[in-house]
Amino acid sequence: MATATPTKGERTSIARPSTQAQVASGVKVDAPSRREFMYYIWGASMALLLGEVTAGLVWFVFPRFKEGEFGGTFNLGGEILPESGSAPSWFPEGRFHISSTENGLLALYGVCTHLGCLPKWAPSNNRFECPCHGSKYNSDGTWIEGPAPRGLDRFPVTIIYGDGTTVNTDVSNGAPLRLDPSKEIDSININTGAKITGPAHGTVPQA
Repeated sequence: MATATPTKGERTSIARPSTQAQVASGVKVDAPSRREFMYYIWGASMALLLGEVTAGLVWFVFPRFKEGEFGGTFNLGGEILPESGSAPSWFPEGRFHISSTENGLLALYGVCTHLGCLPKWAPSNNRFECPCHGSKYNSDGTWIEGPAPRGLDRFPVTIIYGDGTTVNTDVSNGAPLRLDPSKEIDSININTGAKITGPAHGTVPQA
């Protein structure tokens, strides 16, 4: 049986797929292998970790504390100080006690140097007593007894008098700051961002 043979005109009418279409239909994108996927996860995790570490270092090196916030400076104005020999004044916002001793003024950090409990002033015994493990401290923060390795830490104090003169705590030993009774106090500043290590056992810092 004879078959129909396309004429020349019919041959030209048959459309061939374009080269572009052939290429597009032949593109194949492989899914990432397990190893490649793990590399991507590892890289993203490292980038996130480095970002967090960098942010932490910037915060540590350049801390930002507001005045009146722990870690910053507390301006007590011309607030009346406790009389020498009386109970220290507690300032919970700054976590410090203002203690007025016969040797001068102190700002004592209100945290036990043993394990971080909060010693309380015991009026009956005229001393600080830690409720956790029994460490005891004098009104000037020096150690009396107990497992604490040293006396209470303290913060630097700056006294500004009405005539513009100032006196500052000796940061080398945190000794009590002697006041001039002949001058009127204009401002008392406590720097809670610069802790001074408390005195060793048997040591009484002198101004």
